[in-house]
Amino acid sequence: MSKSPIPPKKGNKPVTPEAPPPSTERVSYKPEGKVLPLWPGKPPGETAPEQEEYTGIVRGYVHGEHLHIVNVWNPSIEVFPAPADKNTGAAVIVCPGGCYSFLSYNMEGTEMAKWLNAIGVSCIVLKYRVPNRPKTPRGALPLKDAQRALSLVRSKAATWGIDPERIGIMGFSAGAHLSATASTAPRRTYKAVDAADKLSFRPNFAILLYPAYLFETDPEKGPELFVNAKTPPAIIVQAADDPYPSESSLVYYNALRKAGVPVELHLYSKGGHGYGLRKTGYPSQTWPKNVAEWLKANGWLKK
Repeated sequence: MSKSPIPPKKGNKPVTPEAPPPSTERVSYKPEGKVLPLWPGKPPGETAPEQEEYTGIVRGYVHGEHLHIVNVWNPSIEVFPAPADKNTGAAVIVCPGGCYSFLSYNMEGTEMAKWLNAIGVSCIVLKYRVPNRPKTPRGALPLKDAQRALSLVRSKAATWGIDPERIGIMGFSAGAHLSATASTAPRRTYKAVDAADKLSFRPNFAILLYPAYLFETDPEKGPELFVNAKTPPAIIVQAADDPYPSESSLVYYNALRKAGVPVELHLYSKGGHGYGLRKTGYPSQTWPKNVAEWLKANGWLKK
């Protein structure tokens, strides 16, 4: 297999000195779930000429192999329904991280499906547009994709056994930033393209894992966060030794508190960045239990 120039994930440095340097091999990706195109035609807001999409396995990180997807011009969703005997009706749209440059598609995407399905939640992995286009604010096109995904999933709710009032969004790193912007955007950022867009583009709750960029105030660096009393409740997870400052989590947490929005924060002593469900030996790996308890306590897992 040939090499592919997938950049190493910023902030996801090996935490042990003996870790080998990352290496990448270009591979083909075979979807595990049902894949649906996000848009019926050309995605809105696109200004850059399309480039070839490709995937690569990145080896050498201490948390194992990462499947990276690069050059997404045709976004989609990959659907993993909850098993019929466990289905609570809740669903979560998962936004992988990758600095808005690529998508860490397995560790922060498809690997969430098994865990979410086990607690009765349908999982929809969002393959949003990356890398960030020239002269476009960071995350602006992915925000359109996330809003479209929320409306599209609601339009399929009856068919997929989903409660349209219990659709959350979950993101990792840049994907957590995307989840926060989707939670706070005051309006749809594109013109409606079909009947699905008559439905809500806001999540009912948000799960933010080691978020990045939330303390940015420069609109040129990304969509602004408009937190108010209507912002969906959230649970935030980060480690104190994360190379992306924990101020990202604290800023959003404090904004939600001031707005009277229910929010829970887990700031672990150690854990670094970019671990997903992988076993690390650090306190942060207990986050799935904490998140599951939060979902249950807040009624998102009721049948």
